[in-house]
Amino acid sequence: MEPERDFGYYYEDDVYGEETPADTSGETGTDKPGVTEESSRKRIKRRDTEARSGSVMTIVVISALAALLLGTVIYSLDRRNTAFNRVAKLNQELSRVEAENVRLQSELESRVSAKNVEDYAENVLHMRKIDSSQIKYIKIQQEDEVSIPKKDKSFKAKISNFFDGLVEYFRG
Repeated sequence: MEPERDFGYYYEDDVYGEETPADTSGETGTDKPGVTEESSRKRIKRRDTEARSGSVMTIVVISALAALLLGTVIYSLDRRNTAFNRVAKLNQELSRVEAENVRLQSELESRVSAKNVEDYAENVLHMRKIDSSQIKYIKIQQEDEVSIPKKDKSFKAKISNFFDGLVEYFRG
């Protein structure tokens, strides 16, 4: 008897409670010469965990889809974080500019105050306050005004002006 080679998994049908036609009739169950009854009962069984040809491709496709989905999720999260960081940076810049605006407004108000304008006029422009002796009053007489009312045009003048306006309109 030849030693069995360890190329696959073998089983006997009667171990699992199945009877084959070779067991019941005494025949070998194969048409090949030199095959004994004992060797015909031992058949190679494919393990259920072995990958089938279609399942490998399915696993590859599903893995690629999963990797693609993971990549898009990571990309979208990165874009969102980038946008949030940009918004935060712009908000900080806005706060800084608003503070600068408040400072400049208060500086402008302090420079435009009446006291500062008065000091500038006296010290830099060498101006003095006016005295009552420097004021001179001028009297205006109201009776010297002349008003000329507009005259109403006659009917003939109105018609003449109307036709003159039409001629100018059509000439351009």
